[in-house]
Amino acid sequence: MKLVQGLGLLTLSAALPSLSTSGCQKADTSILCFSPQFQVIIFFFSLYLVAFGQGGHKPCVQAFGADQFDTQDPEEFKAKSSFFNWWYFGLCSGTLIAFLVLNYIQDNLSWVLGFGIPCIMMVVALVVFLSGTTTYRYSVQRHEKSPFVRIGRVFVLAVRNWRTSSSAIAAEEGAQGTLPSESSKQYKFLNKALLAPDGSKEHGKVCSIMELEEAKAVLRLVPIWATSLVYAVVLAQSSTFFTKQGATMDRSITARVKIPAASLQSFISLTIVLSIPIYDRIFVPSSRSWTGRPSGITMLQRIGTGMFLSAISMVIAALVEMKRLKTAQVYGLVDKPKAVVPMSVWWLVPQYVLIGLSEMLTMVGLQEFFYDQVPNELRSIGLALYLSIFGVGSFLSSFLISAIEKATGGNGGESWFPNNLNQAHIDYFYWLLAVLSATELALYLYFAKNYIYNRASRQIQS
Repeated sequence: MKLVQGLGLLTLSAALPSLSTSGCQKADTSILCFSPQFQVIIFFFSLYLVAFGQGGHKPCVQAFGADQFDTQDPEEFKAKSSFFNWWYFGLCSGTLIAFLVLNYIQDNLSWVLGFGIPCIMMVVALVVFLSGTTTYRYSVQRHEKSPFVRIGRVFVLAVRNWRTSSSAIAAEEGAQGTLPSESSKQYKFLNKALLAPDGSKEHGKVCSIMELEEAKAVLRLVPIWATSLVYAVVLAQSSTFFTKQGATMDRSITARVKIPAASLQSFISLTIVLSIPIYDRIFVPSSRSWTGRPSGITMLQRIGTGMFLSAISMVIAALVEMKRLKTAQVYGLVDKPKAVVPMSVWWLVPQYVLIGLSEMLTMVGLQEFFYDQVPNELRSIGLALYLSIFGVGSFLSSFLISAIEKATGGNGGESWFPNNLNQAHIDYFYWLLAVLSATELALYLYFAKNYIYNRASRQIQS
């Protein structure tokens, strides 16, 4: 609902006549005019409303969609794995249409129409969603306590029992039931939560084996979350420096038709739209036959493969940028920032395609991973954690660029990011990201190798 309200206000902000319009300047009393400041307030308020709506919509509706599958049924479990693929397929299809159609409408026809069409489509989507209310499956809460309380209590009791001996913990593990051997050896300090500080075993004063496993499952997500941040930084470049590169190059298709620099991002969406059906309908069934896993490969293997491709994309982006700078130097365009470098924009397509393939693997893999590896009641929170990777990654990208700008441009130095892109060193930045990506991948592989899937995932995969 907040998305509809935000898009409606965006449409309104574009439709309201401003004091700068011709009708208002002629003092036409039949037109109700508004100050530009008022329009700016409505515009930014609507943007924040859309962002607020997206924050609730994205993790919750995806978790709700995945909850419609019964993981105890083998066929439905396979279908649930495909759900995340086709969910992202639909998302990127909409993005591709927006790049190709809405950008043209906003630039050449009307901003009111450009904002109004998404608003109408969201209203239609809301009506369709509500029409299926009686057919949806709903999760039944089996635990009286909040999952936050259960998990938080494990950490609190573990801290309060920090002096407890290992022999006492081992005895209590045996009394409550044997923990999975791998899980019991990981984060052993949390096993102290099995004992009460006063030695009492009254109900409610100690944690159960299940609560302990839930806490460990959440803690295991932290290294995977942290080692995905560099990938998010790399992904942020596709909408910033990649576009700036394209704006300086020859974007001509014919003598009169040019590709808008911002539309180059459609290659990412197009790659995802084309590769997901191939992955889901060809790769998964073929790999399933020799791995025996319903999803073909594990979630962590899928994520790691995408990270590797993103690192390769940075290497290719650096090499292309080096060629672009050399071409600008050969043609004497170094001091002419507005001149078109005689180098085809199609040189950028490989790095866009690799980013698209990495998104298809890593983004979808992270969605499924953070949904599947948290306690059932926290699945929306798990998907929110997945989204936070890219929010934090965008901030880290901005911080990294600012730090490099200050370090290289201070005291009259040669900045990597001057306004004239022909004098910049974005290639250095790409090489730096390639090195960081390789380091991140090495750390990720270490944590992924030692990662223990939750009990439900282990049972299904076995």
